[in-house]
Amino acid sequence: MPSTPSILLAGCGKLGGALLDGWLASPTPPKIVVLDRHRTASDDTLTIASSPAEIPASFTPDIIVLAVKPAGADKTIEDIGKALGSRFKKSALLSVMAGRTCEALASAAAKAGAEIPVLRAMPNTPSAIGAGISGFYAPPNATTEQATLCHELLFAVGDVVRVEKEEDLLAVTAVSGSGPAYVFLLAELLEKAGESHGLSKETARRLARGTIYGAGRMLDDLPDDAEDLRKAVTSPNGTTAAALSVLMAPDAWPANIAKAIDAATKRADELAG
Repeated sequence: MPSTPSILLAGCGKLGGALLDGWLASPTPPKIVVLDRHRTASDDTLTIASSPAEIPASFTPDIIVLAVKPAGADKTIEDIGKALGSRFKKSALLSVMAGRTCEALASAAAKAGAEIPVLRAMPNTPSAIGAGISGFYAPPNATTEQATLCHELLFAVGDVVRVEKEEDLLAVTAVSGSGPAYVFLLAELLEKAGESHGLSKETARRLARGTIYGAGRMLDDLPDDAEDLRKAVTSPNGTTAAALSVLMAPDAWPANIAKAIDAATKRADELAG
């Protein structure tokens, strides 16, 4: 495995940008070419290519990270294959897109001229501050070196959970890939509720965000199950119990969280095509 890997990042939107920010902040960032027409700056670590034709002729990526919209993946792979030529065969693909399977992406790569392994991951946007978590799948045809390199790229921006079955990434997408949005929604709703009870906007904001941060720290630092932590802070007939009697009603959070994860999982499956 190269000591300083070469990465071609295809797509630099919210998720691709989060990964890029995390890599650039690491002590030993990889050599990166970003394929994105909306980026303009380049430096010694980072080179921008607005189209595949602008990928430097001397650049051979160890890993091509696909962070484009799923519908545009096949065309992106085709264009990269044409631009890299024989260099394409020396790479592996790491998809961080929802839905698209290893088999489908490998087929697109084969049409572009290379039988190369496709690995898949589902990071989330806290990767931008080194606090992400990624579900990761490496197929049998990926080498140990390729799987290790992809794992290290993901680990540079947070924790990594390796799954044994590719289909497990559907649930990963629903739980952790989309999960930050659920937490942001909770913060948003807590802030609004605080304001409705007379708190200033700034006070409600600080209380909501500080509470979520502190609870997250406890979940991360302590070995206790989430259920046990919840019970520990819930005094019988107290204020927390009163709130939870609403949130934990059968038709409230228990049902709706399950429905939300089901909906996200279904949509991830639909995106697989």
